[in-house]
Amino acid sequence: MSEAMSEITAHPMSEESSKKNTSRLIKLQKRLRREVGSAIADYNMIEDGDKIMCCLSGGKDSYAMLDILMNLQQRAPIQFEIIAVNLDQKQPGFPEHVLPAYLDKLNVPYHILEKDTYSIVKDKIPEGKTTCSLCSRLRRGTLYSFAQRIGATKIALGHHRDDIIETLFLNMFFGGKMKAMPAKLLSDDGANVVIRPMAYCREKDLEEYANLKEFPIIPCNLCGSQANLKRIAVKDMLNQWDRQYPGRIETIFTAMQNTAPSQGVDREQFDFVSLKRDPDAPLRADIAAEANLPAFDFLDIVDNGYINVDAVKRIDVKRIDIVQTYKA
Repeated sequence: MSEAMSEITAHPMSEESSKKNTSRLIKLQKRLRREVGSAIADYNMIEDGDKIMCCLSGGKDSYAMLDILMNLQQRAPIQFEIIAVNLDQKQPGFPEHVLPAYLDKLNVPYHILEKDTYSIVKDKIPEGKTTCSLCSRLRRGTLYSFAQRIGATKIALGHHRDDIIETLFLNMFFGGKMKAMPAKLLSDDGANVVIRPMAYCREKDLEEYANLKEFPIIPCNLCGSQANLKRIAVKDMLNQWDRQYPGRIETIFTAMQNTAPSQGVDREQFDFVSLKRDPDAPLRADIAAEANLPAFDFLDIVDNGYINVDAVKRIDVKRIDIVQTYKA
């Protein structure tokens, strides 16, 4: 009797939980789709007739990117092609069957590239040192070449807003440069255009989305397990700020979209050397008003630079008001 009752009571709770998850997934998908759509429109990432090479790593971000792009593909007013590409870097224990099985179900064209960059990285980088820099360069070179081979017009990467902000602080703290990840990038040789459709998406939304969609996540055992990564330290710092000052991360990203070179100190971004006053500039309103008043007989400037208003010969109230405005 008790077992039967348990089954009866357990089923409605499970169903209710399922409904909540479905509702949450729909809301989250709409938000992410809106943010990706806005980024695509703002930076003209995808154009009619594009062939998008969607790079998959097996992580939550690239899974979400492919899912959302395929969703937008069905609703977009333009036509574009999606080709999924994964680079198998021959990491020990890498589950080679996971991505092909997942992509077969999606019925999306895909390629699995095989290149042993793992051995190169392990040979060149001392044990305990950060491998990300070399690993990413090798991966990027392979993907860029393959994009040209298949005629891809754009290369889509799964970096999100948090990645972009973290990169900004990494470059500031450890590289002495004010730069991050651009939402759209032309490669140095001009042969490839890289886009980051999830530039407006928050990582915590993508984490939840991946859990609700039950993506078959493949962990990175080459670099993801390195606890001393500088990026992890920056991520922890930003997460602490976000907890202590909600909205700060959004403000930082907004600031990155509103740079003012003339208010900085980078001589290459703004021509400070040639700055000169314009002798023909119109008089400011307060100076123009003063020009119509009788001249002061004298101004007693005291040692600290303040105008001694009491020492000024008062002609009328308006003149005293003007003198008051010049008090430091």
